[in-house]
Amino acid sequence: MEPYGADGEESAAVLRTVGKILKACRERKGLTQAELGAAIGYSEEQVSSVERGRRAPSAKFLEAADRVLDAGGLLAGLKKDVEEARYPKKVRDLAKLEGEAVEIFAYANMVVHGLLQTPEYARALYGMRRPAFPEEEVERLVAARLARQEIFDEQPTPVFGFVLEEVTLHRPLGGRMVMRTQLERLLEIGRRRNVEIQVMPTDREDHAGLAGSFQLLRLKEGDTVGHNEAHLISRLISHPKEIQLLEIHYGIIRAQALTPRESLAFIEKVLGET
Repeated sequence: MEPYGADGEESAAVLRTVGKILKACRERKGLTQAELGAAIGYSEEQVSSVERGRRAPSAKFLEAADRVLDAGGLLAGLKKDVEEARYPKKVRDLAKLEGEAVEIFAYANMVVHGLLQTPEYARALYGMRRPAFPEEEVERLVAARLARQEIFDEQPTPVFGFVLEEVTLHRPLGGRMVMRTQLERLLEIGRRRNVEIQVMPTDREDHAGLAGSFQLLRLKEGDTVGHNEAHLISRLISHPKEIQLLEIHYGIIRAQALTPRESLAFIEKVLGET
């Protein structure tokens, strides 16, 4: 199945072109799909899917095919195009902004924030979308979400602050073991010196975050942008008055939540009960 929407159609066109180039190189070399697959460590079905534009080939796939088919860098040179086609445009745009940020602050009220999600948690989350996504689209979205998390390993490392609603720690998306792994991930990330994770207890009588999830990104140039996403809408916010309101809301939300140390202890308690 092809990705959805105009952006999906553009990505699908890129993958079809890559597939045609791969097929032409393979046929010039006189190899069958099965023979190419065996030579580069992939199945015949995987090679066929790439040639038909139904699967985005990995960098490893393209490098190996380039070498076996004597493509002279033609196939390996497509890695950047495929990487961009692999992820939805809105994700690429957000990842670019996150890559330019020196500080990222986020409030999540329904599910664990995307930068903190494990692959299993993200897969369960996308897998329950209605109408259902094709399996290829689920994997594409999961890969895009995980690619954004590479920001944790960048140098210099940004400063991160997350406030998660207590319910996000209890909602058993994907089942017990998926949630245990997700809680362990939160503890691992939350212990980093540049990351603060806070939990907003459900029993708070006063709550500044009831309008919904959002995040704030302070960029290297000094500007601050906001981002929120709901249903099919992904919105970047740059108007100074709106940014000011989000900053005020986030400051109050942080004050109302448990401290980072209390939050890690709370997450450990939930993990022990899960």
